[in-house]
Amino acid sequence: MPEAADVVHALYRQFFERGVRYFFPDAVLLTGATGPEVKPSLLIHGRTDGGVNLEWMGTRYHLESVEGRPFSEDQLRLLGAIGSVHSVRYRSIFSSVSATSSVALFEGLPEDRYISAFLDHTPYLNEDEVPGHRDVVASAIEVLRESSLLTYENRRISTGVVLTGRGSDRFHANPALPEGALQYASSLVAIKSFHRLCDGLKTVFLVDSDGMLVDLVDMQEFARAHDEAPLPAPSAARYLAHCLATLEGGHICLVLTPNGEIKVFAGGVQVFNFLEGRWHLTDIVEKYRVFQRAVGDVALAERLFTAGLNLAEHRRGGLFVILDRPESARELVSPPDLLENDGPLGTNKGQIHYLLRGKNVLSLELSVLQSIARVDGGIVLDRDGRLLAFGAILRNAGEYVTAQDGGRTTAAVHASRFGPVLKISEDGSVSFYRGGVKLWEI
Repeated sequence: MPEAADVVHALYRQFFERGVRYFFPDAVLLTGATGPEVKPSLLIHGRTDGGVNLEWMGTRYHLESVEGRPFSEDQLRLLGAIGSVHSVRYRSIFSSVSATSSVALFEGLPEDRYISAFLDHTPYLNEDEVPGHRDVVASAIEVLRESSLLTYENRRISTGVVLTGRGSDRFHANPALPEGALQYASSLVAIKSFHRLCDGLKTVFLVDSDGMLVDLVDMQEFARAHDEAPLPAPSAARYLAHCLATLEGGHICLVLTPNGEIKVFAGGVQVFNFLEGRWHLTDIVEKYRVFQRAVGDVALAERLFTAGLNLAEHRRGGLFVILDRPESARELVSPPDLLENDGPLGTNKGQIHYLLRGKNVLSLELSVLQSIARVDGGIVLDRDGRLLAFGAILRNAGEYVTAQDGGRTTAAVHASRFGPVLKISEDGSVSFYRGGVKLWEI
């Protein structure tokens, strides 16, 4: 029936548009012409202006970021994952596979499926078949989602899991299936002792590629073989082992933190987090690359980025300002706050300036840098890493920001006119400002 087919096509266009708008809330999705040929496959065409043209179910779309910046590799990969999920679901309607397999494709939240397709695209490579096996990643996300709603001894649950990949891992053999092994599925959440076996930080569950719970491992030991391997981007110290553990073999690590956040690690970095009711693509490799280019010094960029992530994990605020010209410090910071100050020392902070005078961020221990970053105000340094001020109240020159942004954002916007600025918020986010504009947020 043509009318029924038209309804299905319209629904799948809506599903696709919702998925794109969910993960790209700051982008503009424009709908173009509808062609006569309807195909359940997504075509992505890059444009020289940074936007992308999309073709889905006979409809053409144009997607562009509000700032006009080109989409990153991970963002394009996520678009492909959204298209792949709906392509498989659409094909399953007309497939001869069992109804059980078809129903399984529609279980769970759509956004969880997009993440699963992003992390493991192999089930979607064959357009002539419908995946018949269980979605291991989506099932693991469901376990963490349900666990986040529970408490144990009046404390919120934290847990984690490593999903072994299908790739080659030089250091870890494929785990053997123990007798009586259970599926890592939401049914485990009802077992009280299940939540006491691991904390997601030091210990995690190990699940094989078929979704079977096979072991309990120490996170540091599991990642130890990769200790000297370089990561694609810096990591917070708390989750360094989780990043290292996913460098090889296609392993995926998921962690539920005590504050209810779900973190997803793959390819040596954190790729997604679920916070405040929605998923976010971190795109951390591209964002770090942008920050590194702006700072100019690789070691300095890595030190500040790492410190920022550590502060964010501990929900501590901070502000790092890297001046293009050291002499502009006097335009941004009042003289008593400068470490090199010829005036009177005053009676408070100025009297202990000698402890940090002449210091360089690159030679300070990371713990010391993070400690002074927690002092109210900002850290100001030059492009060589020389510390110019700490705990400095920065002038803002009447910058306009919305009421909910607060003083730290106002200071970051104005200071970014003097050089790159990294702002860490107490809600756990890290933002990068340049030229009075926020370029990204993690």
